Amino acid sequence: MTAPLTPHDQPADEQPAADGPAVLPADREELRTEAREAAVVAAVVAVAGVLLGLLWMWLAPRVPLISDGKAVYLKNSEGEQAIGADGMFVLLALGFGAVSGAVVFLLRRRGGLPLVIGLAAGSLVASVIAWRVGAALGPTTDVVAAARAAGRGVVFDAPLKLAAKGALLAWPLAALAVHLVLTAVFGPRDPEPDWSVPADPDPSA
Repeated sequence: MTAPLTPHDQPADEQPAADGPAVLPADREELRTEAREAAVVAAVVAVAGVLLGLLWMWLAPRVPLISDGKAVYLKNSEGEQAIGADGMFVLLALGFGAVSGAVVFLLRRRGGLPLVIGLAAGSLVASVIAWRVGAALGPTTDVVAAARAAGRGVVFDAPLKLAAKGALLAWPLAALAVHLVLTAVFGPRDPEPDWSVPADPDPSA
């Protein structure tokens, strides 16, 4: 005659399962694949920021300055060129964001949170790169040297600046909005649940 088994003496194969769902190897591999795809998306989108910076430098209106030999002044104090530079950046960034969001959706319709995070991060980095590239390749930031080179009473261009830093969010917001809309309209659908009532078994069986 043996003593009854206590809860602590249960056989190993009867031990209760650990809390929480088990992560299958297939799930881990899928997560790694999604992380790699998100990293690639972020990198490609970030590199596209160079093109935005070049277009911004080319299309943004210039702010004319003039020097009297002692100080530098705006040639037109009521000009809106500075606001126009910010507006041009926003317009270009919205276009790039819409295109990048659509391309990412077309290349991977399944989507997923890692992909969305990669798209958002890459878009934000791309905006910063575009801002830095446009400012670096535009008119010199050394206004004093530019005034001396131009000479007294000669108009020259002010450095290209982004006054409203909130414009950097235009690309990521447009990319996420377009991707979200396309996913909601054209993305894969989960199968509809089967709400039908099973038939009763044959009572004569």
